Formats: sequence, structure tokens, C-alpha cells
Amino acid sequence: MADSKRIMISLPDSLLQEVDGIVSMEQTNRSEFIREAMKLYIRERNKMELREKMITGYQEMGYINLAIAELGLSLDISSLEHYETQMAECE
Repeated sequence: MADSKRIMISLPDSLLQEVDGIVSMEQTNRSEFIREAMKLYIRERNKMELREKMITGYQEMGYINLAIAELGLSLDISSLEHYETQMAECE
């Protein structure tokens, strides 16, 4: 950790007690716990942002896919009508 910076944070007593309990149980220290907690928070935040982008993308693609499907259906109906007209002429 050559590029580490020392910071000061304030925590409520109850939260600090929980952290100290976990630190003791995992045989680590407060600094390592805070580093890991921050990394986890950043990973989860990035996942949430990605999910939101994916939701937006899927919604946008839904409109595009609907337009394509409607166009395809319209072409299919036109082809069917043309086919039925040709069949009726053969009779």
C-alpha cells in the first residue's frame, strides 16, 4: 500500500462495536475492514448502475423490437393477401 492516505472518520458507538466484533472474529484490523467494506460498496454500486443501464436498454429495445415485429407482420399479411388473390384467380 505505497499510495495509501490516512483519513479520519467518525462512527456511532454502536457501529464501531459491531465493526470491532467482526474485526476480532476475522482476526484483521479496522483499516482492512474499512478498505474491504468500501471495495464491496463500490462493486455493488457499479452493479446497480449497470442494472439500471440494462433496464433502460431493454426498454428501448422493446420499442424497436415491437416496430420490427409490426413491420414483419404487415409484410406477412400483404404476402398472404397477394397469395390468396393469386389462388382465387386460379379457380
